[in-house]
Amino acid sequence: MAAVVGFLRRVQGGNVDTVRRRRRLPRPRLFRDRLNPLDLRTDDELFERYRFRRPTIMFIYDTIQDRITHPTKRSLALPAMIQLLVFLRFVATGAFHQLVGDAIHISKATAGRCIRRVASAIANVAGRFIRFPSGQDATNVKRMFHAIAGFPGVLGCVDGTFIRIQTPTENEPDYVNRKGYHSLNVMMTCDANFMVTNCVAKWPGSCHDSRVFRESVLCQQFENGQHNGILLGDSGYPCRTYLMTPYNNTNDVRYRERYNSALCRTRVLIEQTYGILKRRFPCLSIGLRTSPERACQYVITCVVLHNIGILRQDIVSLDPRDLIIAGPDVDEINHGNNNGFGYRELIARQCFDY
Repeated sequence: MAAVVGFLRRVQGGNVDTVRRRRRLPRPRLFRDRLNPLDLRTDDELFERYRFRRPTIMFIYDTIQDRITHPTKRSLALPAMIQLLVFLRFVATGAFHQLVGDAIHISKATAGRCIRRVASAIANVAGRFIRFPSGQDATNVKRMFHAIAGFPGVLGCVDGTFIRIQTPTENEPDYVNRKGYHSLNVMMTCDANFMVTNCVAKWPGSCHDSRVFRESVLCQQFENGQHNGILLGDSGYPCRTYLMTPYNNTNDVRYRERYNSALCRTRVLIEQTYGILKRRFPCLSIGLRTSPERACQYVITCVVLHNIGILRQDIVSLDPRDLIIAGPDVDEINHGNNNGFGYRELIARQCFDY
C-alpha cells in the first residue's frame, strides 16, 4: 500500500488527499442527440418496432399528452412523444431498460422513469377503452357470438392466464402457480372481435380461476342482475345461470355433445385473444421484471393498447401458431350451491336437440 501511495504522489505531483478529492468529483452531464423515430421510420417500420403505425401512435399521444408532458423546459426535459415511444418499445420487446434507452439515446434510469410514467398515464384512462357491453352494444355482441356456433345470449367469454414476473420479495410462495413459476393470474373477458371487455389483474399465480372470478366486480354485477346474458367459461369455473361451462361427461347424449362443441367453438375466442395480446406485446409472454404491483399496471396498460389497436384497425396478422389453446386448470369440480346445471340442460335441450 505504501508503494502505491508513493507512486500516486510522484505521478500526480501532490498528496493522496488531493487525488481522492478529484475522484469524488461528479461526472459531467452528457446531453446526447435524441432521435425521434417518427421522423426516421416508415409506417411499416414503426409497426415492426413499436407495434403501432403512425396514426395510432398519434392517437395514443393525444390521449395521454397532458398527463406525461413535463411542466418545465429546463435541462432539456424529455418530450412527451419520446416518452411514449420508449414505453411502446419496452412492451413491444420486453427488453431491459438499458437496451430500450440505447435505442433512443437516453440513459437506463431515464428509460425506467418514462416507462413508469407512461404506464400510469395509460392505466388512468383504462375506463374509456375497457368496458363491458350494455344496452345496444350488448345486443350486438350477442348477435355476433350467436353467429359463430349458435350459442344464445352470450355477452363474453371468460378465462384466466398466467403472466410471468420476477421473484417477489414479499409473500413469495403465493405467486408460484401450478406450473411452478412466479406469476400473476389475470382474468379477462372478450367479445367476438377480440376486444377485452373486462380485466382483473391483481391476483397472485396460486389463486384459482374460480376464486378470481368469484371475487370480481363483474361476478357481483351478474349476481345482482345488472347484465342480461351469460358468460362462457371452461370447466374450471362453477356452472351458474349466468356462467355456462361444458359437460364433463356427455354420456353420448347428442344434444350435450352439440352443446359442448358450440361452447368450445365460441369460448375459443378468449384463448385467441390471449394469443393476439401476447404476440403483440411480448413482455407479457417473456415476463415482467418488476414488482407485482407494477406488473399489474403494465398488464392493464397492454390491454388498453390492445383495444386501441382493434378500434383503430391497426392489428397484427393472425397466425394459428400463436393462438395456443390452453386447457382448464382442473376438471369440473363440485362448487357449493351450483344452481346452473338445470339451466345448462335447458339451453342444451332447446338449442341443440335437433
